[in-house]
Amino acid sequence: MAAGRYRRFLKLCEEWPVDDTKRGRDLGAYLRQRVAQAFREGENTQVRDLRWSHYSKKIAEPEACEQMYQSLARIHSNYYKHKYPRPRDTSFSGLSLEEYKLILSTDTLGEFKEMNKGIWKKLQEKFASRSPEEKHKAWAQALSRPRT
Repeated sequence: MAAGRYRRFLKLCEEWPVDDTKRGRDLGAYLRQRVAQAFREGENTQVRDLRWSHYSKKIAEPEACEQMYQSLARIHSNYYKHKYPRPRDTSFSGLSLEEYKLILSTDTLGEFKEMNKGIWKKLQEKFASRSPEEKHKAWAQALSRPRT
C-alpha cells in the first residue's frame, strides 16, 4: 500500500518544477524534501513509520494521504487558475509576471533586506565577526574619516 503512495508522490515530485531563483523558499524543493522524509525507505517504508509533518498527520491513513495528494495535484495542474480565470494578467500594481518573478527572487529580496537595515545594524555586522585586532583597525579607520 505504501509503495503505491510513494510512487504517486514521487511522480508528482518529478513533474513539479523547481525555481532556482527562490533558494530555500521554493514549494517544489520543499515538497521533495517532505516526501523524502515521509518515505525514508522508499517503497519499503512501513505503514506505521509514515509521518508527513511534525503535526503528526499520518500519511499512512488512506483518506488523509489521498486528500493531501489530490490537493497538491490540483495546485500543480493549475486547477484553480482554470476554474477561476482572471480577466487580465496584471495586478493592482500593473507589474508583469516576469517583474514579479524578479522581485520575488531570493537575491533581490536579500538586496531589499540589506537596504532596509539601519546604520547601527550595519555597523554591528561590520565589526561583529572580526578578531580584536581587525576590529581596532576598522574602528580607527572609521573614526579617522572626515565627516560629511
